[in-house]
Amino acid sequence: MYDSTCKFIATQYSRQLATWLLGKPMDLTEVKPSELSLEPIRADTVIFLESEDTALHIEFQTDPKDDIPYRMLDYAVRLYRHYQQKDIYQVVIYLRKSSLPLVRQNSYQRGKTQHQFEVIRLWETPSELLLQTPGLFPFAILTQTENRENLLRQIGQRIEQINDSREQSNLAASTAILAGLVLNKDIIQRLLREDIMKESVIYQDILAEGRQAGRREGRQEGKQEEGVNLVLRQLNRRLGGVLPQLSLKIQSLSVEQLENLGEALLDFESTADLEQWLENYV
Repeated sequence: MYDSTCKFIATQYSRQLATWLLGKPMDLTEVKPSELSLEPIRADTVIFLESEDTALHIEFQTDPKDDIPYRMLDYAVRLYRHYQQKDIYQVVIYLRKSSLPLVRQNSYQRGKTQHQFEVIRLWETPSELLLQTPGLFPFAILTQTENRENLLRQIGQRIEQINDSREQSNLAASTAILAGLVLNKDIIQRLLREDIMKESVIYQDILAEGRQAGRREGRQEGKQEEGVNLVLRQLNRRLGGVLPQLSLKIQSLSVEQLENLGEALLDFESTADLEQWLENYV
């Protein structure tokens, strides 16, 4: 959810992002990861943008990962191969405050190989820098402040002043999502108008993902229930009945465990065999 929100902001407001990261406004277009791929790219966390003379690679990270420095080197090599005449700029933007040393690591070194990249820790970035630009409002809630709730109130007020209703709703929803990293749900709902957010692309995507997850969960539950009924019928036929306490254990099995039990029960000769199987595999 955080990755898709960051990617949406970066692609929709790439000119404003360039002004912040590169120090000058420029028109940036998204580069499809497949153009750079020798190995699969983790497209959920990686964003590539380009202008006539610059290629920008951004990694938004909620929390630090050990492999980030190597990944930056890996992607840099791909970019240099693909854009031999362009300047390459790489930055890792950490969203959630962390005291781990990894969030300060801005280089990769192994043997004689060395590579450097930029690192931005949003919680150390002054709020004023991002409050000046509407496209960066969602990131502003994660910046340096003494009063996080008051900062969200300021952002909400500035969003409500935006005339374009679509832009207003998209920024409100994106801000609400990222605010979830630092504020509880009640505060966010109180300070950001839900009626505005409901019209946003991000909000609709979240609803769609929720519906899909619900359908997947429903199908999984249906398969599990069907498996339980099948296994109990087989056990009743083979053993002449299943004790209630054993039936309860069987009803708690996963689909995979039910499939394994369905194979194993063909060798059962008594209830003791079922009890032994459940003791060993549950």
